[in-house]
Amino acid sequence: MKLKNLVGLIPLLYAASAIAIEPFVVKDIRVEGIQRTEAGTVFSYLPVKVGDMLDDEHAAAAIRALFATGFFKDVRLEMQQGVLIVLVRERPSIASIEINGVKDFPKDTLRDNLKSVGLADGRIFDKSALDKAEQELKRQYVARGKYGVKFTTTVTELERNRVAIIFNVVEGETSKIRQINIIGNQTFNEKKLKDLMQLGTPNWISWFTKNDQYSKQKLSADLETLRSLYLDAGYLEFSIDSTQVSITPDKEQIYITINISEGAKYTVSEVKVSGPENILPHAETRKLIKVQAGDVFSRKELTDSTKKIGDRLGEDGYAFANVNAVPDVDKEKHQVGFTFVVDPGARAYVRHIDITGNTKTRDLVIRREFRQMESAWYSASKVKTSKQKVDRLNFFSEVNVETLPVPGTNDQLDVSLAVKEKATGDFSVGAGVSSNVGVVFTGSITQRNLFGTGNSISTQINTSKINQVYSVTYTNPYYTDNGVSRGFDLYKRNVNSTYTAISPYLSATIGGGVRFGVPISDFENTHFGLSAEKTELTLTDASSLQMKEYVRVFGPSTSNLLTSVGWSHDSRDSAIYTTEGTIQRAFVEAALPVSNQRFYKLTYQHQWFYPISQNFTLMLNGEVGGAEGYSGKPVPFFKNFYAGGPGSVRGFKPFSIGPRDINNNSLGGTRRIVGNAELLFPMPGMNKERSVRLSAFVDAGAVFGLGMTGSDSLRYSTGLAVTWVSPMGPLKISIGVPLNKQAGDKLQPFQFTLGSLF
Repeated sequence: MKLKNLVGLIPLLYAASAIAIEPFVVKDIRVEGIQRTEAGTVFSYLPVKVGDMLDDEHAAAAIRALFATGFFKDVRLEMQQGVLIVLVRERPSIASIEINGVKDFPKDTLRDNLKSVGLADGRIFDKSALDKAEQELKRQYVARGKYGVKFTTTVTELERNRVAIIFNVVEGETSKIRQINIIGNQTFNEKKLKDLMQLGTPNWISWFTKNDQYSKQKLSADLETLRSLYLDAGYLEFSIDSTQVSITPDKEQIYITINISEGAKYTVSEVKVSGPENILPHAETRKLIKVQAGDVFSRKELTDSTKKIGDRLGEDGYAFANVNAVPDVDKEKHQVGFTFVVDPGARAYVRHIDITGNTKTRDLVIRREFRQMESAWYSASKVKTSKQKVDRLNFFSEVNVETLPVPGTNDQLDVSLAVKEKATGDFSVGAGVSSNVGVVFTGSITQRNLFGTGNSISTQINTSKINQVYSVTYTNPYYTDNGVSRGFDLYKRNVNSTYTAISPYLSATIGGGVRFGVPISDFENTHFGLSAEKTELTLTDASSLQMKEYVRVFGPSTSNLLTSVGWSHDSRDSAIYTTEGTIQRAFVEAALPVSNQRFYKLTYQHQWFYPISQNFTLMLNGEVGGAEGYSGKPVPFFKNFYAGGPGSVRGFKPFSIGPRDINNNSLGGTRRIVGNAELLFPMPGMNKERSVRLSAFVDAGAVFGLGMTGSDSLRYSTGLAVTWVSPMGPLKISIGVPLNKQAGDKLQPFQFTLGSLF
């Protein structure tokens, strides 16, 4: 008989012996044999009290109750002159757990897993928990493809009724997928089908993706991918008949065989609509249906059509609409017709909006972004807009919205918004590597969500030899209840361009201003500002002739009263992980006639994101800028446009593109144009990880001075970049290669920025 079966019979044997107890009235209860367990704990579990009549039935119940605690491996009841004596033998406690031979996992992680199955220091030792622990450890290794892992477990008894547990692990080699066979395919070749699958045989990047390691979950996902391919191509009767996964005796190689039946290709014979026309007319419903008679059957098109109809009904408050495409299959003609049955259900309104996860940000900060109101009719578009606006606050790493029906009703729902806070205070730096000055840094400290109020404050202190900046910026995005923002800026900025690609000069500027933002719509805003600044200029012998002429005419000291007007439109689906939408920004800055200078600057940016597929997004960006003087005065040279480096044309040294002086230093210009095309995609093997993104880019840009036109000054570059939303802010690394390097160009292939530059 197995030991665990014998142990299971012990309570019954003692219960049988308890039947021999002669009934008596319990005058007192005494517990013997306990070492760690308190007597009070035994009394709390014992279903017998002083004064009770103890008979066979009650004695058996008492023994069962004490065994059920798991504290004891032996329980006996005895009686001496009306005193009930409870004799127990405690199970040993776990003094220590040691895990040897582990390399693939942190030991703390394994200890946490053992704890979840009941095995941890200080707990009561249970053989069944030890068995579960071994299975859990094996599961962890199998999940990593190590099927040959071996365990040797030793339990050593110690003094004071304790045990020490030692797990000796021989991890073995990781099992690799040797071959994947697909049988039954005719329409698509085997290579195409394998390319769609996550699992595969070893290749040059397998060390990173781990896709050559078998996983049941990955195989299930791959099978669904194959099913989707065929169903979207018209193969309505496609089926996966069987899958076989076999492993070699040495546990090192895995073979996978997938048997499929394609069936015939189906076309759509007809499309009908059924449902109440007074809520959604059939003519409008048909416009939302992407499946048409004569088309090849596609499950994706069918699903998209039902979703569009459901979303349209959601706009009118029918949150519980049910749309089903009922098929009518003709197997002889290989045709299928569909009747879209539309059941709008009852019109629903929102009872509550619940917000969870905001441990720092105040509820008010989130609720004021909501366009869906409580006690109002439900609107799918308003809920979507609300989610986008909360997402664009950039206070959270995750923003999820659910609509939950209210139990017992058919016309109410609750909107549940779950957020995950992220660090909103960050230290931002920018850097570049060049041969003459090495690494150049800039930095700032910003808190975008001050005390959870949604207000932002930024203090920049930069003491580099190029830029010395001391600034404080404060913004209240809801200065008024209707969303008018107000901000203040104070700054002192010293610039020494000697160490840059710019023609050398020194400037010291001090200024301050006030800003207001007025929302036009949920995605559109205008901005107005007024600021005053004073600039002191110092030139060197190497300064350009243009700079020297400007200082000779207008003097080394200038005071300006500047006004600015801006407009922005942001319809991105997410500020965290953008896949579609646009950003447009227009900005005008002008010196008022009371200033020493007379000039104005205009800039415009248009950025467009387009989802090519589920994982690939195309980003196109265009920027133009122009500056002019008025009243016979030129644009100050320290207000010129520059290009090159991160944010414009990567691969070229920052500020280096455009007109140059006789020393080959950049002068900047009054016209600027920049264009970027970037293909964004996930890091291989990290499709679900939204914090890391790769991209391939092509950049173009130019800066023109007075009298300079044409495309001769355009510079192009291409390369690869990676963006990581790190805890310290977004880290962007790029390697750029110029495509049309000209004589005198200053290159900088490797560039990175950490955080947002000011």
